Amino acid sequence: MSKLTDIRVRGVRLHFLPVQTRMPYKFGSESQSRVTCARCEVRVVSADGSSATGWGETPLSVGWVWPSSLSYNERLGRLQDFCRGLATAWCGEAGSGHPIEIGYDFQEGPLRRLWQQANVGFAETMPWLAALVCCSAFDIAVHDAYGILHDLPVYQTYNRGFMNRDLAAFLTPAGGHEGGFAGRYPCDYLVADPPRRIRAWHSVGIGDALTEDDLTGDEPSDRYPVVLGDWIARDGLKCLKIKLRGFDYETDYQRIVRCGEIGLAGGVEWLTTDFNCTVGDPAYVNGMLDQLRDEHPRLYGMLLYVEQPFAYELEEHRIDVHGVAARKPLFMDESAHNWRLIRLGRDLGWTGVALKTCKTQSGAILSACWAREHGMGLMVQDLCNPMLAQIPHLHLAANAGTIMGLESNAMQFYPDASSYESAIHPGAYRRMDGCLDLATLGGPGFGYRIDEIERPLPEAVVVAGEI
Repeated sequence: MSKLTDIRVRGVRLHFLPVQTRMPYKFGSESQSRVTCARCEVRVVSADGSSATGWGETPLSVGWVWPSSLSYNERLGRLQDFCRGLATAWCGEAGSGHPIEIGYDFQEGPLRRLWQQANVGFAETMPWLAALVCCSAFDIAVHDAYGILHDLPVYQTYNRGFMNRDLAAFLTPAGGHEGGFAGRYPCDYLVADPPRRIRAWHSVGIGDALTEDDLTGDEPSDRYPVVLGDWIARDGLKCLKIKLRGFDYETDYQRIVRCGEIGLAGGVEWLTTDFNCTVGDPAYVNGMLDQLRDEHPRLYGMLLYVEQPFAYELEEHRIDVHGVAARKPLFMDESAHNWRLIRLGRDLGWTGVALKTCKTQSGAILSACWAREHGMGLMVQDLCNPMLAQIPHLHLAANAGTIMGLESNAMQFYPDASSYESAIHPGAYRRMDGCLDLATLGGPGFGYRIDEIERPLPEAVVVAGEI
């Protein structure tokens, strides 16, 4: 049964915003020196004829969503073309209801069909992860518009009063699991009183200088730190995420030790490792954890969890990871496209899920609910989110209830990119005492306060429907 609060998308406007990094961000087998953000404005109309507009944004992080030997420009061009097609599809093919219902149905139907069509005639398939990232800006904007239309923070609408369907319409428990989702809604799994200040993880890229001995002379000369110790001191960091190669054992091991010792000297309390899907055998990770435990027990104790060492195509690479998870909590990231893959991951031994708004707000909320019901830990991970993309990211971490804050690193790699947004929300874009502050993110929707942000936008590349 429909509700008077239900909405339908009536118009979409899409912009592309280029961002240049101040220094390259190396992760996995690729290095990122620039990114294009997709920003969209979506107009929605309710059953009684009321309307509102909302905003969504995501970085089209080419190297992360589509590891490949294809050129960066070829991959980016296909992602941008896909976004253009999505703008029209969201205006004409998205259904009606609550944003989670609309987002889920769009991913199950139009998005999958458009993704299949977008790969026709190409030798290399654009990954499904890339399709989700492109879709996320539109999905986020619908959630924002819904909250604005009803004059509520959008997280206050994830309940029986606004949703037509309970979670049983979207989620199925694991086999043998006694719990169920009938009569339950996202609010039952989210934090009742979300914090306004949360811990922020700093990402140490593979190529980042740890000490002055690592400097090459090509580093930027600006007001921001370069070496790790200076970042720790400036931002009061307590949590470090260490990017690793995944195919060079001794280099990876020494990287953990060096980062850990620098962190320990600077007051850092927690570490995590991220192999970005490059490891082929659990023995690689197990050996490294065991060596760290034996040789550096203090650093081993600081290691809070291990993130996504193995290939993200979980259905193709069904690696038993119970041995890794027996040593440290093991979190899915790139593999966790949706709750179905999280269910498969749990069967293989994964114990936690790293959520990302770039896989859509709707998908992140549903994944969080499934994981919570099955006792899995949650984290919220970054995509170097600048500008508007940072704000839903912060809200997700505060409302999902993570094991320790969130990763937030746009201020490392393009700190000036968010100057317009940070003028209104300074605490959301500058880490202080190791934390980010959400105090200014009030008001309806995601609390962007978009009318106060004076960012000039490039000309729209698509305008569809009534906007």
